[in-house]
Amino acid sequence: MAKETNPKDTTRAMAFELWMQAPNPMVTFFKMMDVTNLIRISKKKRLKFNMLLDYCIGKAAVDVKEFYLLPVGDKLMQYDTIAVNTIVKNKIGEVSSCDILYSNDLNTFNQDYLKYTSQVANSCQDRDLSADSMVIGTSAIVDTEIDGAVGMNSGIFNNPFMIWGRYKKKLFKYYLSISFQFHHTQMDGAHAGRFLANLQKEINNLR
Repeated sequence: MAKETNPKDTTRAMAFELWMQAPNPMVTFFKMMDVTNLIRISKKKRLKFNMLLDYCIGKAAVDVKEFYLLPVGDKLMQYDTIAVNTIVKNKIGEVSSCDILYSNDLNTFNQDYLKYTSQVANSCQDRDLSADSMVIGTSAIVDTEIDGAVGMNSGIFNNPFMIWGRYKKKLFKYYLSISFQFHHTQMDGAHAGRFLANLQKEINNLR
């Protein structure tokens, strides 16, 4: 559920004043993640790599309270749930967008991921949960290795957004370059850094 909140009643009051009217309020961090454990689990349990990464993204975000606030238009909205978006190649060869509600249970998240990405691929209709959940956007460009990517500041889509390409193997480990874009009204660099540290921890601890 989403509801408008008074910025003065939140810890983001000063950021709201500073950044809501800024010409470019988006900030992008780049991070090299060790995804060796995700590769191992993906192969062992025959689970999709991107599903596992999306799950870890959601799990890392729920512990950072700033993720539950988002500037929408000229308002600051408060959410009580988080969803992770994934881009799906549909049946006509184009791309569609699919939001998956984060669940702490990996089996539940995986079942929802498989169910809804399949539905979106076949129907060519986006699945949008942004009315009720704070959505973390993602885009996996798996056809190539990239060092990072900067998303656009549209002034419409202010959601945090993550982009990655193909993972790389170095000796006995696998690494993935990830870019993380966020609106400065929603969080500061310290919060984004905490999220990325959480993400690496969740990747390492996944069983």
